[in-house]
Amino acid sequence: MGISQYIKEIGRGKEGARSLTREQAADLMGQVLDGTVTDLEIGGFCLAMRIKGETPEEMAGFLDATHARLHQLPHNQCTTVVLPSYNGARKLPVLTPLLALLLSREGLPVLVHGTATEDRRVSSEAVFTALGISASQPTEPLAAGKLAFVPTARLSAGLKRLLDVRRAVGLRNPAHSLVKLMNPCAGRALVIGSYTHPEYALSMAHTFALTRTHALLLRGTEGEPVADARRTPQMEAFRDGQRHLLQAAQEGPLTAMPDLPRDTSAVATAAYIQAVLGGALPVPRPIALQVEHILQEVSSATAAQHDRPAHAP
Repeated sequence: MGISQYIKEIGRGKEGARSLTREQAADLMGQVLDGTVTDLEIGGFCLAMRIKGETPEEMAGFLDATHARLHQLPHNQCTTVVLPSYNGARKLPVLTPLLALLLSREGLPVLVHGTATEDRRVSSEAVFTALGISASQPTEPLAAGKLAFVPTARLSAGLKRLLDVRRAVGLRNPAHSLVKLMNPCAGRALVIGSYTHPEYALSMAHTFALTRTHALLLRGTEGEPVADARRTPQMEAFRDGQRHLLQAAQEGPLTAMPDLPRDTSAVATAAYIQAVLGGALPVPRPIALQVEHILQEVSSATAAQHDRPAHAP
């Protein structure tokens, strides 16, 4: 069928472009992920959406198509914490693996998924490798206290191809937003969403509400879903489409700086994480607060599930 009719709608420039319905967006993304369209069509789609920007309804449709095609982690009896890791480290060490290990140490199943999207950044995958944690296949449910890193390609080869378009054209596309919103689990999950610019905070919040995703949203560290170790960001929860403030942003000047490594390499970051986990260095306060809020969200969700009547959906 092709996606030219959709490109014609979204490709009319910033002022003239028309938005797609959720159903149209799902059809478009489904064709892209299935590999039934040409490279030229994919390039046109990516560039048109980069100029126009995605609406929450379009992103919800993109997520509908993605979720229908993901190799999801099988259902388990726990709420799995999902950490999308796609930005990596540039100026600061990437501490998503630290957050993941702190959460698993608290008894939560934790899924980190991601892929390197820029060659000049240090990825979570590289840090996990330095920590001796290998990539996993999404074939078995995660037990309580277990951590898995699953590369994007193992969740969806089509999604990985779409992310890789950035290397060819030099610009992000809708895939870079949807991977931070999607739930790769067949069972209950808490998605930790992060943003770098305020406009993405608004669009992500609207999409979480529209899709009724159980999520925690914060301004992460260089786009990673972990609180900036230097300053506590605002944190919000989304429960059944309802938005709740969990943590106000830290105001005023910084009074103390955490002892972060200046070397952001995977090996140095892994050594820092081991020192924190071993008690030689303290957990940065903003990350400790994030862990507390995630534990509370999971506990509340579990209690609500147990209180729900047997006939409820």
